[in-house]
Amino acid sequence: MSIVTTSGLKKVYTVGDTTINAVNGLDLAIEKGEFLSIMGPSGSGKTTLLHLLGCLDVPTSGTVSIEGKETGDLKPTALASIRREKIGFIFQEFNLLPVLSAVENVELPLRYQKVKPAERRRRALEALAKVGLSERANNKPGQLSGGESQRVAIARALVTEPALVLADEPTGELDTTNTVRIMDLLRELNKQLDLTVAIVTHDPMVAERTRRIISIRDGKIESDKAA
Repeated sequence: MSIVTTSGLKKVYTVGDTTINAVNGLDLAIEKGEFLSIMGPSGSGKTTLLHLLGCLDVPTSGTVSIEGKETGDLKPTALASIRREKIGFIFQEFNLLPVLSAVENVELPLRYQKVKPAERRRRALEALAKVGLSERANNKPGQLSGGESQRVAIARALVTEPALVLADEPTGELDTTNTVRIMDLLRELNKQLDLTVAIVTHDPMVAERTRRIISIRDGKIESDKAA
């Protein structure tokens, strides 16, 4: 079963007199339970592709379908609903709110879903347990290491039980030791939870820990192979 598919996907930007084909007629299918990476040099279109897959941006032409539902004609409120309910995001900068504890940060997506407080807390603590941070639930981001902060961000992405997790350079701010730990954690969660994960990265060490590597250049797929 395909979690997300694209057909003839294009995203064109115009800067002055210059036209940039950030994503240029791309066809892609990501199946349930896959653990893949999207690689490419700076400017290759990989982050633009991730934003299109996550309904954070809309294509110039072509289609994106989430669990068989084409998103092109959906209104902003419907796209926001898909992001809340179907997709978990992990960002390089963690994007944790400094005034909130780890568990409160993890609860945030559930607040937007209007989940009741007791259920929010239960699910947030469960998500923190999955990433091995139960004992740090009440610590604020300033009291956490970089690796711990990224694990909180992963728990936040998991707490809504999404169909797809999209990670944009999730280890870019981490040292080698924590990079390996985070990738091992994501791989284990992929295996245990049948979690579908797509990671944008420029780091071959990260890509080698996934099971499928898609290489992007000039907005097109250059290669697509098993790792």
